[in-house]
Amino acid sequence: MNKNTKSVCLALQGGGAHGAYTWGVLDRLLEDERIEVEAISGTSAGAMNAAVFADGMGRGGRAEARRALEAFWRNISDAARFSPLQPTPFDRVTRGWNLDHSPAFMIMDMMSRMLSPYQTNPGNLNPLRDVLLKSVDFERLENCRAVRLFVSATNVKSGKVRVFESGQITPDVLLASACLPFMFQAVTIDDEPYWDGGYMGNPALFPLIYGARSKDVVIVQVNPLSCDEMPTTASAIMNRLNEISFNSSLMREMRAVSFVTDLIDQGRLDRDHHKRMNVHWIEAEEHMKGLGVSSKLNAQWDFLLHLMSIGREVAAAWLERNFDAIGERSSVDIKAKFL
Repeated sequence: MNKNTKSVCLALQGGGAHGAYTWGVLDRLLEDERIEVEAISGTSAGAMNAAVFADGMGRGGRAEARRALEAFWRNISDAARFSPLQPTPFDRVTRGWNLDHSPAFMIMDMMSRMLSPYQTNPGNLNPLRDVLLKSVDFERLENCRAVRLFVSATNVKSGKVRVFESGQITPDVLLASACLPFMFQAVTIDDEPYWDGGYMGNPALFPLIYGARSKDVVIVQVNPLSCDEMPTTASAIMNRLNEISFNSSLMREMRAVSFVTDLIDQGRLDRDHHKRMNVHWIEAEEHMKGLGVSSKLNAQWDFLLHLMSIGREVAAAWLERNFDAIGERSSVDIKAKFL
């Protein structure tokens, strides 16, 4: 790393197909050679983006990482091309990218409330496994040290988060991190069952605090923190509940970071023994608020490209405003945003 390069850690949220927005953010950051990514903590789609990013960097640097991310999302779209989960013409006219009027989505949504994936998918088929095997060389990733990885999954029995680190990242680890319990059977690793990491860490920040040198963490927010209108329909209520639950662990960690930062600034904690973090935030709330939970299952290529372009746009704007803050101070007011 040369003297003009600034090192950061990335924290990538999950969000199904909305993870294509994070692809756009990563693509723009990779363009800027002033930014070096030391470590990534990711959950669900964020974990998959992280693994593809690291594998690409290990294979051929920035340009290869960008190509790998595009290939991964193309593979996602290709795998879903013949899926019945497609927006209807009415969806396109009324809600843009949602699947709210898709017969297949309505049937799946209804069945998930009555039957478990152990009944509806006894063979435990998951098309994401083939996509991951096609997109990532896991043997190479195991030995990759270009970027340090942390992937979160939720232990079903204990309710605790487990963080898998570089050298432990397998297809099962990534599938566990993205395992929504109403859609997929729990993923068993080391004889323990795991669900989506978003329930306990979306994403987990503490591995970046204790396991990386950089004091700057850039959080790429996918799920909206707030909503503009009171949800009153069943689908809107469920959507808002999902947003709140998948943001709750991150909000708790941010409050803890704010508390420790205050103690360090007040001299009540020794800077030599406690790490003062600079927090940065890349988000597109206004764009993401208009997308319902059903659009997280929409893998049409034009939708993924739409999200990717949003990610590039907000990342470029963030770099323009906040690059000078990296290494110096936080560029987001944690108290105003979370307290």
